[in-house]
Amino acid sequence: MEQLVSELKKLVDFKDTTDIGDIILIAAHDPQFLVFALVTDIERDPGRRDEWWHLHFSVLSIPIQKMTWTLRTPQMCGMEIFTMDGKERFVKAVNMGGSQLKPVESGSVPRPGGLKRIK
Repeated sequence: MEQLVSELKKLVDFKDTTDIGDIILIAAHDPQFLVFALVTDIERDPGRRDEWWHLHFSVLSIPIQKMTWTLRTPQMCGMEIFTMDGKERFVKAVNMGGSQLKPVESGSVPRPGGLKRIK
């Protein structure tokens, strides 16, 4: 899995963070697969003492599959390979090259979703 992740990092422009609205690449070794998914929500797992997050995403397949994984920040941001059901996994957000968005400042013209385009 480490070799696969190393090769992916050479081929894909990844982000260091994962946010709602990001496209993530999910890689698994056994069985081996690569899929893209859209992050639809991120919420803290209140049942855990440490920082664990419910990462909600929709796998971009036909049909679209909605999933939720509970991960720590390093797992959710591609800083470490982790296992689920004894199988290695890797998740990291992809830099899609679009313009950056930031919250609207007071007094400026609002855009849909409360965001404004910056250059």
